[in-house]
Amino acid sequence: MTRATCQTTRSARPTGSGRGTHQWSGPRGATRARRTSLWLAAVLAAMLTPAPAAAQQGGPGFLFRQPRVTLGISATYLVPRASSDLYDFVTRELTLDRSDFVAPGVRGDLAARVAPRVDLLVSVAYVRSETRSEFRDFVGEDDLAIAQTTTLRQTPVTVGARYYLRERGRAVSRFAWVPARWNAYVGAALGRTWYRFEQSGEFVDTGSLDIFFDTFTSSGSGGTLQVLGGAEVGLNNLLLLTGEARYQWADAPLGNDFVDFDDIDLSGLQLSLGFAVRF
Repeated sequence: MTRATCQTTRSARPTGSGRGTHQWSGPRGATRARRTSLWLAAVLAAMLTPAPAAAQQGGPGFLFRQPRVTLGISATYLVPRASSDLYDFVTRELTLDRSDFVAPGVRGDLAARVAPRVDLLVSVAYVRSETRSEFRDFVGEDDLAIAQTTTLRQTPVTVGARYYLRERGRAVSRFAWVPARWNAYVGAALGRTWYRFEQSGEFVDTGSLDIFFDTFTSSGSGGTLQVLGGAEVGLNNLLLLTGEARYQWADAPLGNDFVDFDDIDLSGLQLSLGFAVRF
């Protein structure tokens, strides 16, 4: 990182206990991430396994025509890959773990039917993580922690297509269409991910051991590729329960506050659960 001109507030000293003094914070975050990931995976697996009776029947009620548009909103949980050298640096120097960048958020989807089993899909998501941390190897001369807050926001915007693995329903006459009770799909999308990385709080000048307050920020965007798979369960004629998993590959350049680092890794697994309305 580069240091801006700031007023020195106090001085630091080594803790004397070496790296790993605060390793308790990493496992706690990792356990929370694993529990949430397993819960979302179980929900998605349950949605993909239809009841025997439901597999033989049509969906709830009927519609006068086959829906053309689906609008959905989902709660999203991003499990980042976090493999670039910026993550290596902050997890080495601060009491941060890669699991601390796990980010909850929200995603909106707009899909338009272009073929019996194919939708054109536009998606916009927003996820955010915020974690307080301390320097691992330094404390103030007053024995107080040298603390800061790290925030990472991501906004992926993508356009793609999804292919349904089963027929979406069946026509029973010229004026009635019965939707399938459940369906599954796979797909892919291209787009761009915007991000903002920020660290604000106290930092140590390793040359003088002065402690200073500052805010380091970087923002930008990078190209994004996503692959996805999910399932839908009909709750009534128009409302769907949805579950989806997406993996995205993305990275973007860092700003002037982080001049000696490679591009930030924005890749990771998105797990989502939500509702959709078909028109």
